[in-house]
Amino acid sequence: METAQSQEQAAPAAFTAFARFVLLGGGVGITSSFGVAALSSWIPWALANALITVISTLLATELHARFTFDAGVRATWRQHAQSAGSAVAAYAVTCVAMFVLRQMVAAPGAVLEQVVYLSASALAGVARFTVLRLVVFTGNRAQAAPSVRTARPVHAAGPAVLSYAA
Repeated sequence: METAQSQEQAAPAAFTAFARFVLLGGGVGITSSFGVAALSSWIPWALANALITVISTLLATELHARFTFDAGVRATWRQHAQSAGSAVAAYAVTCVAMFVLRQMVAAPGAVLEQVVYLSASALAGVARFTVLRLVVFTGNRAQAAPSVRTARPVHAAGPAVLSYAA
């Protein structure tokens, strides 16, 4: 059972992690959108999106392991594999969004494509944050969490004195 103090600490930690996720993952996502747009002029859009998704997922997973979820160390192969699973879902969301756009608009402009792509990425990103925080990087929070200081009696000649153990 969580204590009130641990619940209070969890809320700011979740907010901080989400802010870092948006900053780091969003930065990678925006850069990726330009990469997809540039690469899709040479190869089919779905293939360009797949290649950029692989590269950006590797980069983002490393950034999230080191900074977003407070591990301070490289992501493990297991974390990369689990993160890739959530990236596949995000890839599917962006592909479906672009497919729907092209069904609705015969020749969408670059700005409209970017708006749709980034909106779909943002939607998928919120779901991805949840998966990464609750499943992929769960152990990182436990390892990085500071130890709880508890009161214990110190044996002395006089009245009992309480000291905080480190």
